[in-house]
Amino acid sequence: MTMWFLDPATLKRPVYLSLADQIARAIEDGKLVQGARLPPHRALADSLSISVQTVSRAYEELIRRGLLSGETGRGTFVRTARSEGSLPYLPERLGEIIDLSILKPVCETLHLDRMRKALMELSENLPASAALSFRPNVIFPRHRAVAVEWLKQCGLEAQASNICLTNGATAAMTTALLSTAPAGSAVATEAIGCHTLIPLAAYLGLKLVGIELDEEGIVPDALDHACRAEMLRALFVQPSVINPTATLMSLRRREEIVAVARRHDIAIIEDDVLGPLVENRPPPIAALAPERTLYITSFTKTVLPGLRTGYLAVPDKMLPAVMNRHLVTNWIATPMIAEIATRWVSDGTAMDLVRWQRHALRSRHALARDMLSGIAHRAHPEALHVWLPLASECEESLFMAQARLRGVAVAPGQSFQTGPAHQPAVRISLGSTSEDELRAGLRVVAHLVKAPPEPLLLAI
Repeated sequence: MTMWFLDPATLKRPVYLSLADQIARAIEDGKLVQGARLPPHRALADSLSISVQTVSRAYEELIRRGLLSGETGRGTFVRTARSEGSLPYLPERLGEIIDLSILKPVCETLHLDRMRKALMELSENLPASAALSFRPNVIFPRHRAVAVEWLKQCGLEAQASNICLTNGATAAMTTALLSTAPAGSAVATEAIGCHTLIPLAAYLGLKLVGIELDEEGIVPDALDHACRAEMLRALFVQPSVINPTATLMSLRRREEIVAVARRHDIAIIEDDVLGPLVENRPPPIAALAPERTLYITSFTKTVLPGLRTGYLAVPDKMLPAVMNRHLVTNWIATPMIAEIATRWVSDGTAMDLVRWQRHALRSRHALARDMLSGIAHRAHPEALHVWLPLASECEESLFMAQARLRGVAVAPGQSFQTGPAHQPAVRISLGSTSEDELRAGLRVVAHLVKAPPEPLLLAI
């Protein structure tokens, strides 16, 4: 058992949250190291003169944050370091919770019907190579040719030979990072950016440098300063409203970012998973700087969550590195899923579902504007979420805890933080549940913002 001690006099109400926060700080400060065993619930409760229920709730909160793990018969242990980042969403949906934490497109019965139909057609005329071949160059030439047409819908002209099929955006991110930034080097990204990038960079031995943001995204002067100070190898950027703050970067800002990247000769990894969903947007950064940009898009956020395939468009000079690193980390994208995506792009199903999604999201945003009337928030009509800044005195963790007690889960802003401390905020997914549940969840959120409740009085 660890020898870390806590003074009961430092606990504030709500006690379980105060206890959880102090244990979290002890982990962050290294006073509780990975693998350390925490006191049993009753032992800690007795030592602090609080209830066992309060300790249990504190441990449960820390398990939700990904900091502790409970092992039946053995106890509760420190599981992970803060540097790995925390999940912004619930790992699983428990009970009657309204889950607005996980970023998903709006889905209805028609999506399941389309997939069932596709699987039936696939069973009748499955290409032999999709089931029998190990060789990407045998399986994917036709898929790459169709990918060229899809990328045109995204505003990008690409050669079929420069496209790598991947199992979605995360596989493409991994391949792109491995191909541009060796272990020990630094990668720039938005100060509030992609939550998946944070642990991925840690696992790959990369240092993330969070770059200052304004209403258009990354500030060029801040990126230029980081390039001079950090010897950056790459910039990972989300210019088209997928980033948490719902920012759409202007053409001029994209050009300014490209100029900085060229001046310092760094690669650009452009994450554009919303692809053609966003209308009337500037061209991708990859269209402005094709010689140094690795462009990522996929189908999971715009067409169907289960259609886990995507495209990584690569400059000529980086192509050998990308193909080799994708081989050793993934070998190939799953051929049967790629086959469905190719058929859907060819017959128009994919774009039909994108247009359907665009319409559904605009309806959800109208609902959000109504429910959050009078509350400052950031949104874009084709984004999958709303970014809700909180009052400076409002702790994210307290806001989330109060929302959870009322049956609503949202994503904490700290999970997206790669730079200095940010204004407290939460991300609210608009597509993760039914419209009725969304309305009920937003009603709870609005109430908490407009009339913050008194802290809960827990027995101690």
